[in-house]
Amino acid sequence: MSDPATPAGDRPTRERVADYVFAHPGIHFNELVRRLDLAPGQAQYHLRRLVREDRVVGEEVSGRTHYFDPTVAPIDRRRLALFRRETARDAVVELLDAPARPDAVADAVGVARSTLEWHLDGLVEAGVVEKRRDAHGRVTLALTDPEATAALLQQIEPSLPDRLLDRFTRLVDALLE
Repeated sequence: MSDPATPAGDRPTRERVADYVFAHPGIHFNELVRRLDLAPGQAQYHLRRLVREDRVVGEEVSGRTHYFDPTVAPIDRRRLALFRRETARDAVVELLDAPARPDAVADAVGVARSTLEWHLDGLVEAGVVEKRRDAHGRVTLALTDPEATAALLQQIEPSLPDRLLDRFTRLVDALLE
């Protein structure tokens, strides 16, 4: 049954938006617009309605608004949004095998140490990664809960624009070395 306050033509688009958000937790606004081939204003209109109806939750993470099914736990929302960035995701995947030193992770991921640190800041703040210091003050990176992290990683796949942005950053890092 359709909502009388909603024009008949709007309902299918709104449902498409809601379905896409549920299937792609943590998707950010620009990617949603691209994937559903919507005008930004059209997407904003439907997302505002979905948020007002408590059918979708929007949260800002690292300067981008990401959207989720409201049943996704708040801590997992932040983590999923961070995992949508290929560099952060690759760093976390490296740490699934075993704790590692930051230089080794940066080399394995193919980024400058400063780029890795930018991504690590968010991952540490979200409680995904911890920095352990030995008696000499050397840092080792480790996942706080590898099993939960692996389960969350399976829910997302970084978008092509996110991968391209991260690869461009890697290219710039390589040129500046």
